[in-house]
Amino acid sequence: MADYVGEALGAAQHGADAAGRLYVRPVHERDRAFLRAVFESTRAHEFAQAGWSAERIAALLAEQFSMQDTYYRQHYPHCRFDVVMLGENPIGRLYHHWQGSEARLIDIALLPAHRGAGIGTRLMHAFVALAAANAMSVVLYVEMNNPVQGLYRRLGFEPVGENGIYMQMRRPAVPFDVALAPRVDGLARE
Repeated sequence: MADYVGEALGAAQHGADAAGRLYVRPVHERDRAFLRAVFESTRAHEFAQAGWSAERIAALLAEQFSMQDTYYRQHYPHCRFDVVMLGENPIGRLYHHWQGSEARLIDIALLPAHRGAGIGTRLMHAFVALAAANAMSVVLYVEMNNPVQGLYRRLGFEPVGENGIYMQMRRPAVPFDVALAPRVDGLARE
């Protein structure tokens, strides 16, 4: 099987030049501060509303990042931990696990400056296309109030359960229109 979803599916990169090339690469130890910054950017607003000091918020976010990272690595030892790159710039993270007939999207997060620009949609299309090309269902959890559920539903995901504040969604192993799948180099199931 080809390593890159773009090659595997013959998808075009949709006009992005080399500086805007969207791809993923494996996480390295040197990425830890960046990954923490991505995590903090997704949670800082929650703590800011509590009226706590900046120092207290920073300490709590650092602790939560460490606990989440430990949890993911313990529960998904064969997970792919990838940094999302746009050109030469790291802009987010994509954690995914491929096992048996299921692809599990564990986490996808982008820095605030890159949200709302279609990058997450491109990543999701590529991820779903790769799973469909391998006859695999896709499972993920999403916060109950997260508007990204609309994208997931358009991609064929349906709610299948709840876990606290999270909804579990599943997309069955059905074909996906590869014309919708942009090239995301480095995205692979193994």
